[in-house]
Amino acid sequence: MSVVDLAGLLARFRRVRQRTEALAALLSPEDQQPQSMPDASPTKWHRAHTTWFFEQFLLGPHGMAPWRYGYAYLFNSYYDGVGARHPRPERGLLTRPSHDEVSAWRAHVDDAVGALLARLEGDALASAAPIVSLGLAHEEQHQELIVTDALHLLSRSPLAPALQAPRPRAAAGPAPTAEWSSHGDGVFVIGRNLDDDDLVFDNEGPAHRVFVEPFELRAALITVREVKAFIDNAGYRTPSLWLAAGFDHVRATGATAPLYWRRRDESGRVVAFTVHGERALDDDDPATHLSYFEADAVARFLGARLPTEQEWEVAHRGVAPAADAQNDVVADLAARGHGAFGVCWQWTQSAYAAYPGFKPAAGVVGEYNGKFMIGQQVLRGASSYTPPGHARLAYRNFWPATTSFQGTGAQIARDVTAKAGRS
Repeated sequence: MSVVDLAGLLARFRRVRQRTEALAALLSPEDQQPQSMPDASPTKWHRAHTTWFFEQFLLGPHGMAPWRYGYAYLFNSYYDGVGARHPRPERGLLTRPSHDEVSAWRAHVDDAVGALLARLEGDALASAAPIVSLGLAHEEQHQELIVTDALHLLSRSPLAPALQAPRPRAAAGPAPTAEWSSHGDGVFVIGRNLDDDDLVFDNEGPAHRVFVEPFELRAALITVREVKAFIDNAGYRTPSLWLAAGFDHVRATGATAPLYWRRRDESGRVVAFTVHGERALDDDDPATHLSYFEADAVARFLGARLPTEQEWEVAHRGVAPAADAQNDVVADLAARGHGAFGVCWQWTQSAYAAYPGFKPAAGVVGEYNGKFMIGQQVLRGASSYTPPGHARLAYRNFWPATTSFQGTGAQIARDVTAKAGRS
């Protein structure tokens, strides 16, 4: 095992745990309690669950008793190997422990983790460090969920309250380019292998070879202008543009526009609900909070398709995630002119499944990703809600095709006709 940089690990632990509290501080204790739908969780629950993770998988195996017995039942998410858990749709009913009690628990666990790591040495520290790193990456995932779940909650209020105080929009960048990048066929290595020096979620590997046919990928994300045209041309009522399950979903829900789109103002701009409250979107803004079904249908309307996750990874090699130039704790998704990842998660047409040779990790931690490899689509990239430093090329996010409350959009791709005479 590699030598552990204890000072760096402790610094990262404090930084990640403090960022969770900074996000929670945007919300009142009352805001942190409700659950707006079964797919979302209260902020208080996220703060408690990420604390339980360290208590369950790090402190417990080192002989430390839980701070309060019964919390494991309340704040276990889906780890069947550690026992029963409270029903997910009823997390908003957990008025106790209170907001302040959760804060006290977090402080207790933070102190306990720091003290434990400080006294571990050699192989014991080297064995604990990967659990800490996984716990921090796990908490960063929940930081993004705090934003998306709170946004959905606040969108249900007639007052349209902002998660973060409104601010003037940044100066508009260049309009999205219609340029398409061409990529020839070939065999490529996709994914990453686990190593001791960098965190890799188990579903990102093993690295393996794939053959990719020639394709083109457009630099710009699907834009607000393009979705407006889709709507104005009866896109939500045209079954030929939709997968059958997608059109069934549209008819069942009565959807006529993406989630959070509310109306058009006097100039024809879309007014949407955002982290900064209601605001008018520019036509060149990326269209976000699209479900997979919507992204797929709009791509067809544009005479294109969604890329596969293999195509997406090949096309984005050497491209760094977009850096957030704003000082806000939560960035706005409405950044302009971005086709690279970092603005919104990008749907791919790939079903979420295991890579060749994939094996879940031993023990309960092996439940982290592998058990969900059915009935979901892969998203690549990151969004403006993703914590700094969390994004990477091989990251495989995954959600059901109906999901739209996450920061989701898409690039579009198209096939390249093979040259005559090619065998």
